[in-house]
Amino acid sequence: MTKLRAGVVALLIGAGVTGLGYGIAGAGAGASGPTPLGPGLVTIDVGIEHSRFDVSAYRVRVGTLVRFVVTNHDPINHEFVVGDASVHAHHEHGTESSHPPVPGEVSVGPGERAVTVMRFDRAGHVTYACHLPGHLAYGMVGEIEVVPIAG
Repeated sequence: MTKLRAGVVALLIGAGVTGLGYGIAGAGAGASGPTPLGPGLVTIDVGIEHSRFDVSAYRVRVGTLVRFVVTNHDPINHEFVVGDASVHAHHEHGTESSHPPVPGEVSVGPGERAVTVMRFDRAGHVTYACHLPGHLAYGMVGEIEVVPIAG
């Protein structure tokens, strides 16, 4: 078996074990985007590098509880805030330089990892962003599409 093939097999086995009981973000892209995750508990790994989120959009089903594991690969602070327009308006004009890990909000220091959770109970679109000075304008924003459970 070639090294490349062995690596692919190991990666597939690892993904299968990791995905047991959890959804895997971005899996199974279809014509309208990635297959939605959930319902139930899923984990989404969010990477930050060069003041950008590594994925700009996710899809989840109504009733999904998402555990966001945010890893900051940058040498500066960032935050991950998920919510509706009022949540983002509060943070955009707020003075908080860091957030305790509460549902949908977490600060993550340089080279650190942080976790927050959020339940998505209504179909629609929800934004996630970093509101530290200049970060949103630089493009640290993404969207979660919450879709109904197919019947």
